[in-house]
Amino acid sequence: MARPLDGIRVLDWTIFQQGPVATMMLGDLGAEVIKIEERVGGDPGRGVMQIAGSKTGSTKRNYYFEANNRQKKSLTLDLKKPEAREIVYQLVEKSDVFVQNFRKGVAAKLGVDYQTLSRHNPKLIYASATGYGPNGPDSGEPSFDYMGLARSGIMNTVGEPDMDPMNITGGIADQMGAIMLAHGIVVALLARERLGVGQEVNTSHLGSMMALQGLNLACRLTLGKEFKRFYRTEAVNPLWNHYKCQDDKWICLAMPQADRYWSDFCTALGIGHLENEPRFATMRARGKNAKELIAILDEVWAGKPRDEWMTILKNGGDFIYTIVNSINDLPDDQQMIDNDYVVDYDHPSWGPSKIVGSPLILSETPADPKAPAPEFGEHSEQILLDLLGYSWEQIGQLREQEVI
Repeated sequence: MARPLDGIRVLDWTIFQQGPVATMMLGDLGAEVIKIEERVGGDPGRGVMQIAGSKTGSTKRNYYFEANNRQKKSLTLDLKKPEAREIVYQLVEKSDVFVQNFRKGVAAKLGVDYQTLSRHNPKLIYASATGYGPNGPDSGEPSFDYMGLARSGIMNTVGEPDMDPMNITGGIADQMGAIMLAHGIVVALLARERLGVGQEVNTSHLGSMMALQGLNLACRLTLGKEFKRFYRTEAVNPLWNHYKCQDDKWICLAMPQADRYWSDFCTALGIGHLENEPRFATMRARGKNAKELIAILDEVWAGKPRDEWMTILKNGGDFIYTIVNSINDLPDDQQMIDNDYVVDYDHPSWGPSKIVGSPLILSETPADPKAPAPEFGEHSEQILLDLLGYSWEQIGQLREQEVI
């Protein structure tokens, strides 16, 4: 079945997560992605499990590199050598997109910056992912996911008011940066198709996390103040809150028009005596007495296991509610399975596995996440032979010269 980016070739000179996830997403959508890796060692992401293994309990399966680099071919090059750069220039002539996420100035130093590569292909889309954007006093500063969390303000939006800034695990800034980078590349490809122009695309941790928090920032810009963190036990609308059940599992309510649901809610929870209680009868009254009501509700929810409460709510009214999952819960969540957000995959090395699916559901040109990450330098010879027309003798010379 056809995929949206069939026929698009992407040169991926990226490392770790922010850049690689973007090109992986393009690969899922059909693009041919050639991952250019440093000749000795390659993408540092290949070694992440040596550092993280003690925490995850295993160094055998590098989930990090695999998750970020499926759908790709690996070509190893020493870009400090002119013969290697010449290979890049030849590939650029036959490609649509070049993606990099190195520190400002590195690409120009090695001769693979936009100005240089666009001379070999004026319609090239050249995409860069940075920490803080291409302009400004910190544009050349290095950045990792943790920096993106810190600089963007999100560390001060999670948790409760008296908590210190909080880290968020899982590479959220990298992941969001990757999503915005892939978005920018697809937009630039559309612009090229319509207008016939190549161009630079720049995204950053800071800009991407700004987009993620658009409403927070808009509030600050428009009203002059930011959203305040609040205590769960003092939520202004107790029907917009989360509660712990008897089995230590949590349930989440999200009913902004709380008066609409209050009568049925009281009946379902067996607290009908509170429905017309002056302290709680209206949304305004509940807001003024939120701490007192939430304390009562905490005791009520703690009286039954979550599954029982879910059944009660389903049969008790048109409520808006859901379970609070952990990451461990997601692979078995039927909604995840039925929408292919988690899919089964027979990995060539690991055997039967589950992998993260695509968030996009396209009816006619679906994404396909089922592909392994490449072994180091796995496709070097194939690319040189089939795509660029090198002979075996020339490839042998490149190996002797330590170009590939």
